[in-house]
Amino acid sequence: MKCLWWLLLPVFLLPVRAADGALPAPSQDAPLVYVIPVRDDIMPPLLYVVRRGIKEAMSADADAVILDMETNGGRVDTTEELIEVLDRYQGLKVTWVNRKAFSAGAFISVATQKIYMAPKSVIGAAAPIPLTPGGMGVDQIPDTMEVKMTSAISALIRAHAEQNGHDTKVIEAMIDKGKSLEIDGEILCREGELLTLTYLDAQRRFGPQERPLLSLGTVATLEELLGELDMAGARVVRVEPTGSEQLGAWINRISPILLVIGLVGLYLEFKTPGFGLPGIIGLSAFALYFLGGYIAGLSSIGWGALFILGLLLVLVEIMLIPGTLLAGVIGAVLMVGAILMALVDWDPTLPTYPLPTPDELATPLLNLGLAATISLGIIMLLSRYLPRMSIYHQIVPCSTSGTATQSLAMRNKDEQMGLQGKAITPLHPGGKARFGDRVLDVVTQGEMLEAGTRVVIIGTDSLDPVVARS
Repeated sequence: MKCLWWLLLPVFLLPVRAADGALPAPSQDAPLVYVIPVRDDIMPPLLYVVRRGIKEAMSADADAVILDMETNGGRVDTTEELIEVLDRYQGLKVTWVNRKAFSAGAFISVATQKIYMAPKSVIGAAAPIPLTPGGMGVDQIPDTMEVKMTSAISALIRAHAEQNGHDTKVIEAMIDKGKSLEIDGEILCREGELLTLTYLDAQRRFGPQERPLLSLGTVATLEELLGELDMAGARVVRVEPTGSEQLGAWINRISPILLVIGLVGLYLEFKTPGFGLPGIIGLSAFALYFLGGYIAGLSSIGWGALFILGLLLVLVEIMLIPGTLLAGVIGAVLMVGAILMALVDWDPTLPTYPLPTPDELATPLLNLGLAATISLGIIMLLSRYLPRMSIYHQIVPCSTSGTATQSLAMRNKDEQMGLQGKAITPLHPGGKARFGDRVLDVVTQGEMLEAGTRVVIIGTDSLDPVVARS
């Protein structure tokens, strides 16, 4: 087990090491600039990189954030989330189109106040394309769906363009093939086409005010860009992607499944003596769940520690002070709270312990509700059929302390009926009772009985005998 933790340690430290290694050392009075790469497709792993970079920039009170852009585009939903993350940062936001900013890349560029382009770079062709469940774009879609999607994304991007001082007619021509673009008598894009601009086109100036079409200028290097921004000699922090971002994206996609495995595993562990395979599987599933939120930049690893604290309180309730309820209730609340908060996206500008908004809780609540419903169904089936299956005796070997007696009782429920014994713990309503040389977990029908009370088995509830005062 110790070896396993040493193997997992580098995974936990990957995002931290990447950020620390990027920290520069110029004078402290120089401007602080964070450079965040927007490369490859706009997919969840990229969202995690940008979220981590924005949070670090906000925490460090950075003067500017530069998006180093080179992408063919990607998912619209991820693009919208990424723009929401950018909106949180109130400093100067700049896009540097390093080579290309197609589709979603053009959307993201418009969400920044300033756009610069490198030589031979291009931007545009930003019409949204619906995705099938398999993630591939479809060529033939209903006209109404296309119009609806184009209208929605066009309104969102147009609002950001207006806010950041970009020409909305240029943006609409990139998104909607039903729009044409004519400036100063020159037709730049005809109806039925999508506008795509080269770096020279984008920096052309029109009108009496010599307003640039989209780009403020062409710069070949980051140093040139900083000079254009009057930030020459700035302290530059490059936010580098880590291999853990892809892992985090995969873990978060299966988070409801991990919750199901964790809940069912802990249930089976609580119902069997000792500590065995169900407990290991359940705790491992929860560890992966919290690790996914940590890697994604959604939460700190502290929520995993809070979950463990809650679990310990529940164990104290079950094993040391059964029936008191206080420790168990507090522990359960801590566990549920940790599960929810592990996937709430924290804003570093908010107070240290802010209450999450309904929107922030929507996805975690959905995941937890779905997992709890599935887990309840699985637990009901297991409680009914598992004791009759041979695999149960492989998971819980008869040599385990107390298990042989419990397994025998499961197979011979009729023999338990009428057995008389004595409660050795308070039954509020669950606890333990001794029947001859056997100690069993028992439950009453709601009656609270003190330790030492004589009881008789009158039935079974799930895997536990039901007792009453004799």
